[in-house]
Amino acid sequence: MHTAGIADGPHKCPKGLRHGYGVHAIGSGVPLNMLSKWMGHASLEVTAMALIIVPAKTRQIACEI
Repeated sequence: MHTAGIADGPHKCPKGLRHGYGVHAIGSGVPLNMLSKWMGHASLEVTAMALIIVPAKTRQIACEI
């Protein structure tokens, strides 16, 4: 983490980086079903939990894709 220049915080662990990746992907418009597959989630509902964190407009766009 230090070598990669990851700042201190709750994201500075493998689970935090994985979660950050998912939230960023949703915010960037990656379709929820595709992200779910990439992350190896058993159900779309697990991936959809990332929508709680992203802004409302991004959430709306992600759900329409």
